[in-house]
Amino acid sequence: MLSLRPEINSLMRTKTLKKNKINVVTLGCSKNVYDSEVLMGQLRANNKEVVHEEEGNVVVINTCGFIANAKEESVNTILEYVQKKEDGIVDKVFVTGCLSERYKPDLQKEIPNVDQYFGTTELPGLLKALGADYKHELIGERLTTTPKNYAYLKIAEGCDRPCSFCAIPLMRGGHKSTPIENLVIEAEKLAASGIKELILIAQDLTYYGLDLYKERALAKLLRELVKVEGIEWLRLHYAFPTGFPEDVLDVMNEEPKVCNYIDIPLQHISTKLLKSMRRGTTYEKTNALLKTFREKVPQMTIRTTLIVGYPGETQEDFELLRDWVKEMRFERLGCFTYSHEENTHAYNLEDDVPEEVKMERANEIMALQSQISWELNQQKIGQEFRIVVDRKEGNYFVGRTEFDSPDVDNEVLIDATAHYLKTGEFTWVKITEAEDFDLYAEPIVKQ
Repeated sequence: MLSLRPEINSLMRTKTLKKNKINVVTLGCSKNVYDSEVLMGQLRANNKEVVHEEEGNVVVINTCGFIANAKEESVNTILEYVQKKEDGIVDKVFVTGCLSERYKPDLQKEIPNVDQYFGTTELPGLLKALGADYKHELIGERLTTTPKNYAYLKIAEGCDRPCSFCAIPLMRGGHKSTPIENLVIEAEKLAASGIKELILIAQDLTYYGLDLYKERALAKLLRELVKVEGIEWLRLHYAFPTGFPEDVLDVMNEEPKVCNYIDIPLQHISTKLLKSMRRGTTYEKTNALLKTFREKVPQMTIRTTLIVGYPGETQEDFELLRDWVKEMRFERLGCFTYSHEENTHAYNLEDDVPEEVKMERANEIMALQSQISWELNQQKIGQEFRIVVDRKEGNYFVGRTEFDSPDVDNEVLIDATAHYLKTGEFTWVKITEAEDFDLYAEPIVKQ
């Protein structure tokens, strides 16, 4: 009896023995992007044909389960591909990621036509279903899906924080740091492939190292990463305000490669709400931390995110938040409306702020921020900045300064009909015009 290869057995209940093409579809945050890249690196190492968000007969959907609209998008994407399967356009549909981790029994019941569901920690099982073996030796081997000049570096997984509104620990488990030596190897491999900027991500950067080294080791990690040849920018995303290791600020000042930039979600400023959110901080402590940031690194750009409409948020609480945003003049700010998530601590509270009030509050904060951003950008006219060119779009080259993260922050636009720039490279520019979220510039030769 002719024995067929196992992957043909497992994956090819189809009429022909054509080679599978695996299409990975990523939803949600940068951590998911990273996980998809690791999955694709593993598949490539198993000699599988793999693409990202293109056409393929086997589909893996990496889902997000964070808040209501993200969950909805994930469910709609699953339904879309299940329909394609029923129409004979794709052969297999696999689902992984946070939504799958959180709601697997419900999903299996509601959408049974998915071939298999996997949680966030079941990569070996998912690979097996795809006819591949999990290769432990592949430290840092990923297929990056971001532009060629930057990549995400996930330094830890999971979270130990007890925030009342957040379901991430349910989906990602407790905090687990990746050892410094493994991250350096990964950074070296990325640099060798042409990556120049690393964006450090985790559910909580400030906790890094406590589990492995019994101390907060983010500064230590940065000092090792700056030594990696070819890496020019290191950027910090998703720091937690409570217990922030201030030695990180010293590294920022001392090491030109560490961008004067931090993404630190503060969520609110009312002490009453911060207590209910279980954030472990207060109005006074938050302001003291921001004051330390500004004093120690005067050039720092601070990005934060806020939640409006949390249970019990009164008009007075909101006005306190709004006036504080006015006063703090954050360089970058995003605002979310509260999403009532089952199995979280806040789910026991009454979701008592009407949806339209939540939206009004969020819009008010964002209108205020748009004005602040416009005023801060006006000050940049005539100034010179080193930028990295991410891409060409229409008639413009689109770049960023060290004070801007991809996809969420300001962009610098240079007229491509008048100037030629290389994407993925650094160049100096002079700002000629500014809007609320975009800067216009001309290239200059820096003496």
